[in-house]
Amino acid sequence: MKILVCITHVPDTTAKISFTDDNTKFNSDGVQYIIGPYDDYALARAVELKEASGGTVTVLNVGTSETEPTIRKALAIGADDAIRIDAEPTDSYFVAEQIANHAKDAGYDLIMMGRESIDFNGGMVHGMVGELLGLPAISPVMKLDIEGQTAKLAREIEGGKEYLELDLPFIAGCQEPIAEWKIPNMRGIMSARSKKLEVLAPSDASEAVKLQQYELPPAKGDVKMIDADNVGELVKLLKNEAKVI
Repeated sequence: MKILVCITHVPDTTAKISFTDDNTKFNSDGVQYIIGPYDDYALARAVELKEASGGTVTVLNVGTSETEPTIRKALAIGADDAIRIDAEPTDSYFVAEQIANHAKDAGYDLIMMGRESIDFNGGMVHGMVGELLGLPAISPVMKLDIEGQTAKLAREIEGGKEYLELDLPFIAGCQEPIAEWKIPNMRGIMSARSKKLEVLAPSDASEAVKLQQYELPPAKGDVKMIDADNVGELVKLLKNEAKVI
């Protein structure tokens, strides 16, 4: 089985976020980057499927050379080779087109990625890739097993889970608990150095979104303590100050 896992290069959730150039550029100084957590789940399950049934796992990232340490970590976790499409990931549609243009003639049996990236949280790329390739796109996938050419999976829906069966190939947007994160061991780290990382020029693709400005969320206000017996005061504050009712 030939599996493609698309990964993102995102700031660690503990990083302090700031912007420069009149809030039009992200300030990456001192920011630690990681594989997107949902992509980590996809990669871990892909490696498990390969180990159980054979095949290969290729990781793909749309990004500049700064993302290569993150890609090497994916190789250390268990991917066989990697592809970096040398372009700034400007918006979801641009990224989806780059992935689809690479995958359309590559013969992948399964394309996996996180349900969303944790920087923009759009959750759109898997659906766009499916539409561009004419393949089913299922998200968020919580369980995935492969039997021959049939996939058996469970996905989260409002109020419960939905169980599905479909034929390969398809696109899966993954989340926990599809697998447990894998931590690279020393052997994996050493072998990652010699694994192939191919850099490809981006294909012609349109940019559907133009960034105008970043904005941090407003600072949290002071906490007001209300006596448990004073329900009327609580309702008044929720209505007039918090404006949530």
